[in-house]
Formats: sequence, C-alpha cells, structure tokens
Amino acid sequence: MVVGIDLGTTNSVIAYIDASGNPQIIPNSEGSRIMPSVILFDGDSTVVGQTAKDNADMDPLNVVQFVKRQMGNSNYSFINSRDEVFTAEELSALILKKLKTDAEKALGERIDSAVITVPAYFNDTQRKATQDAGEIAGLNVIAIINEPTAAALAYGLSKSSEPQNVLVYDLGGGTFDVTIMHINHDDIVIKATNGIKNLGGFDFDNCIMNLVINKFKEEHGIDLMDDDCAYQELREKAENAKKALSSKNRTVISLMSQGKGIKMEITREQFEEMIKPLIDRTAVLMEMVLEDSGLEWSDIDKVLLVGGSTRIPAVQEMVTRVTGKVPSHELNPDEVVAIGAAYYASFLDSKEDPKVKKTKITDVNSHSLGVVAMGEDGKEYNEIILPRNTPLPSSEFKDFCTLYDDQELIKLQITEGEDEDLDYVNIIGTSLLKIKKRPKGSPIRVIIGYDTNSIIHVRVIDLIDNTDLGEMKIERNSNLSEEEIVKKKDNISKITIE
Repeated sequence: MVVGIDLGTTNSVIAYIDASGNPQIIPNSEGSRIMPSVILFDGDSTVVGQTAKDNADMDPLNVVQFVKRQMGNSNYSFINSRDEVFTAEELSALILKKLKTDAEKALGERIDSAVITVPAYFNDTQRKATQDAGEIAGLNVIAIINEPTAAALAYGLSKSSEPQNVLVYDLGGGTFDVTIMHINHDDIVIKATNGIKNLGGFDFDNCIMNLVINKFKEEHGIDLMDDDCAYQELREKAENAKKALSSKNRTVISLMSQGKGIKMEITREQFEEMIKPLIDRTAVLMEMVLEDSGLEWSDIDKVLLVGGSTRIPAVQEMVTRVTGKVPSHELNPDEVVAIGAAYYASFLDSKEDPKVKKTKITDVNSHSLGVVAMGEDGKEYNEIILPRNTPLPSSEFKDFCTLYDDQELIKLQITEGEDEDLDYVNIIGTSLLKIKKRPKGSPIRVIIGYDTNSIIHVRVIDLIDNTDLGEMKIERNSNLSEEEIVKKKDNISKITIE
C-alpha cells in the first residue's frame, strides 16, 4: 500500500485513498487523526505522539519537539539520558515509523511506499534530509511534494470545470509558504512560491512565553529559562493559550517555579499586537509572490488556508484584507496536506492504469541555482544560472572560462540562493572535474537543470571541442552518505516505539 504523509513541525498526519477513490485519514493507536511530532525517551522506552507531549514537562531534557526546523542542519544532534545521539533525520524517522506502524495495525496490511510533503520553500538539503528520514524509517519514498501543491490536490480544485488562479497561504507550526497556482481541469501549474522556513505557531507561542517569563522575573526575580520543567510546562500552556484566544477574548496562564507562582491574564488584543510583526512578514511575501506570478489581486479567484496557525483570527483578517478575498474553509487545515499527498501517491502508484484519472502538476523551483564564480576583481561570488520560480522540468546554462594557462581541474561548487554574496547562499555540493590542458580564458559551459522530482542535474561542456565532461555527482555537504543511511536504518529498526 502507498500512503501520503504530512511530516509536520508540531503535528503529523498519514492518509490513503481507499478502493472507492476517497481519501481517508488513518488514526493512530490512540485513536487520534493527528499525532504530535514529539518524542520522549523515557528510561528504556521510546514514546512518540500525544503521550510524549503530555509528559514533556516531567522530563524536558529527554523530549524532542520541532525537529522539522533542524532538517538539513548537519550540526544538529540530540543526546538523551541514555547517551544515545540522534540526528534530525533519525528523529524524524522515529516519527515516521510511529505513523507507519500504527497505520499498518489500523489497516491490517503492510505499508511499503509513501509520498512525504515538505514546505515549498525547503531547499535541496532539507528535501534530501526528509527523503533520507523516510528511508531510515523503512519507507520507499516515491516522491517529495510541496505542501501547497498537495493542498490544491486535496481541495479537489483540479476537477473544477472553470480555470482558476489560486493562492495557498500555508502557515503551520514551524514554517510558512505562500504559493500562487493556476488550475485548469486536470492541470495544476505553479506560478510562483516563496516562504520563511522558521516562522509559524512555534514563534507565536514564544511571544506568549516571553510575556510570561518577563512578568515572572519582574515579580519574583526568577528566570523561568533556568527551570527546565517550568519552561516546558510554560510552552504547553502558551500553545493552549494561543488556541484559546482564537475563540475567546481572554485567557489565563498559571505557573509555579521554585515555590513562587503567577496567574496572568492575556487578552486577544495583547496577543495580536505581539504577533503582528510576524504576520506582517507573511503579508510582504504574499505581495512578492503576486508580483513574481505576474498577476494582480483581482486575478486571484480563490484563497486556501493550510496549517493550524491559520485558525488565528488575525491571520485570517490579514489575508482577507491583503487579497480582497474571504479565504476558503472547505477542508480541515490540519489534514488537507496529508490528503493531497495521498492523492498524489495514488496517482503515482496507478500510473500504468489508464482508468485512473491523473492530475498533471507543473511545479517551480523555490530557490535559484548557480555556481561559485570568480569576478575580474579576483573575488568569488554567486552566479545564478537557473532563476527561482522557473517551471519544472527545466535547464539553463551559462558560459565561463578557465582561470589560468594549462588548467587541468575545475572546482565546481553548486549554489542555492538569491544573493551574490556567498555568505547568504547555500553551497549544495562540490566536485572536481578534470579537463584537457587549455590556455587561460578557454570557454566552459555549465548546464544546471531540475527534473520533475526537483532533483538537480549538472553537466559541464568543454566548448573548445564540445567535449561533454559528464554529469556531476553532487556530494551534498550537509546530508547523510549512503553508508550512514544504511547504518541508521538498521539502528532505528531495532527501536520499539510506544
């Protein structure tokens, strides 16, 4: 069986398409349709989901949350009290393994393959880390699909008889994306996308937490950040307060630390004032994406809200004000992405079956691709070859030249990002290519392309005699090697998850 998985910052969801062609969310062993992306190492046990979240404040140093924000960060690791070291990929694999195991029990059949969603603004390193996490969890990841694209599939807009321009505003627990797409019958064409990889409900929670921390310090001279248990309890209560303020005008947070206590009222007005700068940042990106798409607000036919943080009234009010459209509320924003992933998994699984209606998706690259080049001043800079928001699949080339006489090697560094300054772009990988000895200034062509699965391909041509130097194997600096993946897959397979 194939499934779709929304591997979220705060919550994760798994879904499939049943024999009648209808999407179904698969409940976990606790009977819940949504599972917190929380891991608790409790003695010899490894607990994932709601139980781990409920007990987080009892043993905060053995709890992992919001690991999605660390995907692709090779410097991140988590060490539990058993002195076990886990990478972000391994921790995500534990979450995926819990989803997979519970789903197999619920359905009574084996799950082999999955489509996993990622924020549209995830870079190459983060996408590869997500794919690796799936493999470590024992899944064949048949595709990585952007969350806004999955949302469009779930809403069933591809079946509409009328062509539409749709904006997907995706604000989850830890990431933000905004995407504009054109939907025409069975085609979804992404026009433009942008995002912020570290902005979401987690940051809204932090606003409430900082308010309480400052008040507690003012009244009692105690820094709650020095009390791990109280700090973890505050995080849970801040999240609950945020949710309460979506339906109430005020709520109260009570907290104890070192024998001292506080009971603090927070109003919706206070909360909205605190998060306004964050919401305003998303509004700026909405305007940027509209400009990149070449459309006007009057051209947008529908606005879709995705992610739990879009339940905040201030978010909905801002989206309505900026777009001039009241957002759609047709599906549960927590479940829509997993359902879309399940649809896409079903399409891929039945691609040879002519009876199954397919949806064609034309996506774009969310980041520009280029190379490290050297200017006339002798300084290195980022030279963009394939601009962002280019329809995929696509390839572009630029011509460069050798730097000195009798040069035999080319150091090719592939970049991802929009800035000329190398400090503000991601160097995906480096390769050394051997060439024939040439005089200084000999022309070399670099071709960079993205295929339909957002896999990067790089070729180099020696233009003196049109010699194809072959496709560059990108050794990703920030990702796991194949040997590491195999080893970690074996380690995770031995862990029993509760």
